[in-house]
Amino acid sequence: MMERGTKRPRRDEDCENHVSDFRRWDVEETVVYLRRAGFGKWEQKFREDRNYREAARLRNTAVLQRLNTVWLKREHGMTGPGLLYLTEAHLEKMGVSPLGSRLEILHCLQKLWQISNEPMKVFNDPIHGHIELHPLLVQFIDTPQFQRLRHIKQLGATYLVFPGASHNRFEHSVGVGYLAGCLVRALSERQPELLITKQDVLCVQIAGLCHDLGHGPFSHMFDGMFIPKVRPGEKWKHEVASVQMFDHLVKVNGLEEVMVHHGLTLPDDLIFIKEQIAGPLDNSVLDSSWPYKGRPLEKSFLYEIVANKRNGIDVDKWDYFARDCYHLGIQNNFDYQRFLKFARVCEVRGKKHICTRDKEVGNLYDMFHTRNCLHRRAYQHKVANIIETMIAEAFVKADPHIRIQGSSGKIFTISSAIEDMEAYTKLTDHIFEQILYSSEPELSEARAILNNIVCRRLYKCVGQTTPETHVDASQEKLLDWAKEVARSKPSGTDANLIAEDFVVSVIYMDYGMKEKNPINNVHFYCKKDPTKAIKIRKKQVSKLLPERFAEQLIRVYCKKTDDKSLEAAKKYFVQWCMDRNFTKPQARLCISNCVITQDGDVIAPELTPLKRDWHTLERDDEDSEPDDNGEGARPGTRDETPRKAGRQVKVNLFQAQGGSRL
Repeated sequence: MMERGTKRPRRDEDCENHVSDFRRWDVEETVVYLRRAGFGKWEQKFREDRNYREAARLRNTAVLQRLNTVWLKREHGMTGPGLLYLTEAHLEKMGVSPLGSRLEILHCLQKLWQISNEPMKVFNDPIHGHIELHPLLVQFIDTPQFQRLRHIKQLGATYLVFPGASHNRFEHSVGVGYLAGCLVRALSERQPELLITKQDVLCVQIAGLCHDLGHGPFSHMFDGMFIPKVRPGEKWKHEVASVQMFDHLVKVNGLEEVMVHHGLTLPDDLIFIKEQIAGPLDNSVLDSSWPYKGRPLEKSFLYEIVANKRNGIDVDKWDYFARDCYHLGIQNNFDYQRFLKFARVCEVRGKKHICTRDKEVGNLYDMFHTRNCLHRRAYQHKVANIIETMIAEAFVKADPHIRIQGSSGKIFTISSAIEDMEAYTKLTDHIFEQILYSSEPELSEARAILNNIVCRRLYKCVGQTTPETHVDASQEKLLDWAKEVARSKPSGTDANLIAEDFVVSVIYMDYGMKEKNPINNVHFYCKKDPTKAIKIRKKQVSKLLPERFAEQLIRVYCKKTDDKSLEAAKKYFVQWCMDRNFTKPQARLCISNCVITQDGDVIAPELTPLKRDWHTLERDDEDSEPDDNGEGARPGTRDETPRKAGRQVKVNLFQAQGGSRL
């Protein structure tokens, strides 16, 4: 029972009025907080060095070492970092009694590091199960700008090939926000000395939640295909639009006041959130040692959680690996839960980076292999890609005729809506149906293309090849190549095809960092010394890992789908590959609506013998195969008959068949 005349401690709402970064408090600030919370009678106990040392003595020595003995280095009383480890037993040793008072003090102190005293919102997610989100995050979710993501497919037109891939950017963004909180909290619990505040946690989660706000209709089709066609030369990316949409969302929904109410500091925390989404906002400081303004250098690791520019290992990938595999029906071989268990921060050349255990290096290679498999099997699927190409063509034709009202009543087109976030908010996948079901005569061409998609009258892939060296894939280059393919008519081919009949596309396949190995930018730590960061090179892991980490695929499609035109287009394509010195192509053959991939020799047997390089490589492969006795071919048995290559041999061959000399 409380003594008569003793002031009753203030309740929860009084405890919330505190300085945000309590871990930087000195003794006086700690005492002031206790006094304001109604525990002034115990402030002397927190000032006394003897009692403080006694409390520190009871702490686990391993924890104290991990904290760099932050308690014991203080000479006078209890400071902010020590509050996190204060227990009821410590308070009893310090002379705080009775038990009820000790529990009330602990309850009030816990408010300092709790993310929220308000009830969390529970979402039932098919990937992560029942997840809890902070009320501030729910305020962002419950806005028209965020709800817009419900109407943008995560994988663009891939759902027209993989029936289950109809999930959207909304659920992915919620998942990324949740995982961002999981990772930053795991680091905070494992390494309290990082001084991660609840403001840091909220900002990282908001960045994860809002990182995809700028995606347009059909996701990457919009900024990867449509915008380059209608606004060539413009370096527009959805990350930039995400920052613009975030600013618009905060402004029109009055969220600045809400953010301040939940303890965020403006404008610093707004800058921090946007920097996590799109990188440094001020390009003039990119060459400086620390280009970010939202957080200081000692918290550099926070920028590696949502969008990791250093090595690509981030919570965005963790969610879309799990979510996309689930909806595509593809096995996911990467378990982010294991990474969470081993993640910790180490200092490397003055910066702090997120590291993992040395034994996890193989799992990280598997993660990037999973990414590559998803691109090959789904994201860059031949049919899905050409459907998106057709959608982009339809949008280009419809662009001048679609009217979208933006701010101040101004009217925008599909392509100009990116200049006004109010108009852009209204631009989602629904534009497909708007064009398809329209009756305006000016939309007839676009409507016809989309109707062909619905009726599965798609452009056909006639082949795929690989360039020996990296090639430029600008819109001008692709149009020039279509003209080259049309000019590569082999002798004896009756069908006449023009440049407008062909579509050439270049597909990039890599491990996320172009030609570089992303694991070279990952730091690891050993069990014996978790504070020291090390690197593990590929040759230390396995000799079976890839030698190259990027390649380009060139695909050629034909808009004419009758059998005669398709057969001719395949031969055009093989001849073009020979002229361009590309690798031996794979051509596509359609038989009774079944697509079969065939070697160039089958499609154009009169052409491929003329390309000496292709057959030299094949003979090398054959010589390396074992014979019936399990032995390789003996050296010196290769056919050394010289062969001429190139167009000159083609001329002689066709002349012998009765053709005229070119």
